[in-house]
Amino acid sequence: MEFRFLGRTGVQVSAIAFGTMTFGGLGRFQHCGTVGEEEASRHIRLCLDAGVNLFDTADVYSQGRSEEILGQALGRHRDDILVATKMHCAIGPGVNDIGQSRYHIVRACEASLRRLNTDRIDLYQMHGYDGHTDVMETLRALDDLVRSGKVRYVGCTEFSAWHLMKALGLADSAHLTRFAALQSYYSLAGRELEYEFVPLCLDQGVGILAWSPLAGGFLTGKYRAGQPDPPNTRRRNMGDPGTIDQARGYETIEVLEAIAAERGVSAAQAAINYVRGKPGVTSVVIGARNEDQLADDLAAAQWSLSAGEMDRLDKVSQAPLPYPYWNQQRFNTGRMSWPEAAVMR
Repeated sequence: MEFRFLGRTGVQVSAIAFGTMTFGGLGRFQHCGTVGEEEASRHIRLCLDAGVNLFDTADVYSQGRSEEILGQALGRHRDDILVATKMHCAIGPGVNDIGQSRYHIVRACEASLRRLNTDRIDLYQMHGYDGHTDVMETLRALDDLVRSGKVRYVGCTEFSAWHLMKALGLADSAHLTRFAALQSYYSLAGRELEYEFVPLCLDQGVGILAWSPLAGGFLTGKYRAGQPDPPNTRRRNMGDPGTIDQARGYETIEVLEAIAAERGVSAAQAAINYVRGKPGVTSVVIGARNEDQLADDLAAAQWSLSAGEMDRLDKVSQAPLPYPYWNQQRFNTGRMSWPEAAVMR
């Protein structure tokens, strides 16, 4: 397993992380998976044997059950790994059981600590953007949690680029704990992260944790143009993350499967490897419904795509550049610095 520094923290995390949204299977998360305690322990063991040291969950996953199962499954291995969880989404009926107020952050953190059966959270992430709470209130509450020892590092997910840059600037100006990581969607079928976030994170020293590298299962090889989606799949029940351009997506799958066949590996492994090989990506968060899926996904850590293979996948999956990027490519390429220029292919 390859290990990479998480932003500027000095902490190294595995290039593949394990996401536990499949643990619990309660409410709408039943469509993601229904992994119980016994099976979860086997999943954790597979990950540990493969060298994974970062495990990601959230308080909203199966109404907190995912955190409980993860805490139980880790057991004696807790001190050897990093636990990441998230807060923001509604986890109760109260009007204040949502968002990033100091009130909710502190209560949510305490609840997650209890469910995870631990005395600290290694990476505590804001699970969305709260436009109704002063950013400084959120940052000060998180800084207090870090200073108290209940949280080691903080991060965010699903922010816009300007949300993240504003939070980083305010944290720096007030000498508060800054976001060390951004968790965001990134796949061959969804490369929007490259326009603003990748340059921002490289410039600001923020690690990128990429979720859904298989685009909700779209890139696994199970789907074919003009054919109905297989039954009882996450994509069938929950849809795609984001908006997938179907024509370009199926062209991408053809190239992906050709490369996988040449390598003698699964399309899923090739898709995970593509994201793992992109600039700025610290770790790719994978999840699995069963042990066979997990073992195959983890095998992606044992090899890497060549520069030529990455280029083939870059070209087939590249969407038309939105403004101002097409303008910069056409008229200002000579004055663009890397990594911005890396997007201007």
